[in-house]
Amino acid sequence: MVKPNIVFVFADQLRYQATGFGGDPNAHTPHLDAFADESLSFDNAISGCPVCCPARASLLTGQYPHQHGVFVNDVCLGNNAGSMAEAARQNGYDTAYIGKWHLDGHGRSSYIPEERRHGFQTFEALECTHDYNHSPYYAGNDPHPCVWDGYDADAQTRSAQRYIKEHETDKPYLLVLSWGPPHNPYDTAPEIFRRMYAPDRLVLRENVAAGAEEQARNDLAGYYAHTSALDALMGDLLKTIADAGDADNTIVVFWSDHGDMLGSHGQWRKQRPWEESIHVPLLIRYPALFGRQNKHIQSPINTPDILPTLLGLSELPIPDSASGHDNSMHLRGASTAPPDGVLLACYQPFGEYTRMHHDGREYRGVRTARHTYVRDLTEPWLLYDNISDPYQMDNMVGRSDAKELQSELDQKLNNLLQRYGDTFLPGGVYLRQWGYVVDATGTVPYSN
Repeated sequence: MVKPNIVFVFADQLRYQATGFGGDPNAHTPHLDAFADESLSFDNAISGCPVCCPARASLLTGQYPHQHGVFVNDVCLGNNAGSMAEAARQNGYDTAYIGKWHLDGHGRSSYIPEERRHGFQTFEALECTHDYNHSPYYAGNDPHPCVWDGYDADAQTRSAQRYIKEHETDKPYLLVLSWGPPHNPYDTAPEIFRRMYAPDRLVLRENVAAGAEEQARNDLAGYYAHTSALDALMGDLLKTIADAGDADNTIVVFWSDHGDMLGSHGQWRKQRPWEESIHVPLLIRYPALFGRQNKHIQSPINTPDILPTLLGLSELPIPDSASGHDNSMHLRGASTAPPDGVLLACYQPFGEYTRMHHDGREYRGVRTARHTYVRDLTEPWLLYDNISDPYQMDNMVGRSDAKELQSELDQKLNNLLQRYGDTFLPGGVYLRQWGYVVDATGTVPYSN
């Protein structure tokens, strides 16, 4: 059987709730909504460690952060585990990566040598920038930086389109396109999209805290503008895939590394265990296997599960080092559903989580198809029924009527910790174990 092409597209900091298919009344995402209508829609896709570098490392390796060591930002992912691109190359694929990398840890503007690209051959990327309208990158093995033309997500998508059009070998390809938006700064999307959203007309989530409304509206207007810009680019990319004539045998994935609180519960950005931070979009279209019809998948899926699931759907061997769950047989209808529960983990609270709110804490938790349960180092912290309480405004921890449920979820969490060898220690223990040095905010210092 001819192996499928794989096009994996992801945004940075895009929460599930900020899309039309995710139910947001503000979001204008017609291309993604249409794509969802012909894809597997994972209604409970979770970023279990909702921070940029840890999520990306887990995506590429199928491992948990305490296993691959990238549990904070701006550290380097080692070569001890097999990667997505290496698995593809070993089975006859060409591989390409375009956009934001954020896995190298040698300075956010530094050249990334071939030996630290984890198997990607074509490489047009920068470690990290959020200056989306003056965005440098390195092309291949040239150590001199280039600059993307205009809004970087636009130029990166054009490059991905060229790769698809010009791919002339008889090999299948794995193409990863990594966008920086809608990560803040929120006010830098192209003007045509910024004009679409007036802050005073936005419908806020019910859990946006009193006193946070004005900032939430202003941030959200720009956040939605970035998201609509990406939506248009996704439409362009899908048309290129269709025009190439092999769309039925191409797996197209849309995902995000983590979400954004944007004022919900009075919180901002990521790292938190609430839905706005951990619940992300995940759409997989593979017409040759599933046709072109929407199918909602309720079983939770965590970031480390994506690599084995994607390789399983492609009928490629899964690296022995991957510890995530392969959901592919369940998606094919040939097995029972995977366990109802994925692991949530914050190993070392840092940056804005600690600095802005002084409530940064290590935590572990379990997210099932219905519930979220979280405990910190000393006691249970959060317990929500996400169906009856979708905005997570009724914390049931310690309530007598939730005692049995809390005990059941606590046992689920213990089982997950045991399964993945997570001993849930203070963040400083992991820092010493991996030799990382942090500043007063718990952040590994980096250079631009």
